[in-house]
Amino acid sequence: MLSPQTIASDCKSKSWKIKLLYDGACPLCLREVNFLKSKDGDRGLVKFVDIAADDYQPADNAGIDFKTAMGRIHAVLPDDTILQNVEVFRQIYDLLGIGWIYAITRLPLVGRLADAIYGVWADYRLLLTGRADLQTLITEREQRLAACQDNCVINAEINYTIILAITDRQTS
Repeated sequence: MLSPQTIASDCKSKSWKIKLLYDGACPLCLREVNFLKSKDGDRGLVKFVDIAADDYQPADNAGIDFKTAMGRIHAVLPDDTILQNVEVFRQIYDLLGIGWIYAITRLPLVGRLADAIYGVWADYRLLLTGRADLQTLITEREQRLAACQDNCVINAEINYTIILAITDRQTS
């Protein structure tokens, strides 16, 4: 089902400069996202896309499917360029004016080391946060989406209509 937040964010202008794909079911990922949202404020420079949401669509995110997105952090630029790993953080932090935090990772040796450390974290992230393995999450997601397909489409259409009505009232 499309969440009201997803629909409302799509109704806003496309002013984002980078789209961050994050796992909204990961507690540590959410801490980082909340920090980044606080730094972005109302500027809308970063579009935050929860890959764990039932309405996540690869077609809207440079073709990055759920399994791929869950394996490593990804971001998408407006021209559909895909970023991965520590480069995602470098670019977002730069955009938000706090690039100095990741500046040292621009040095080739440090950058490779940072990517290697991130790779280990990404490989064990689900286990370390007490979640099921990736294949189980994929299977559960597929079953959930298949079970709600008809109902979710109807609910999404109703939610979209409600959001449009609210948006129209606010702009009048």
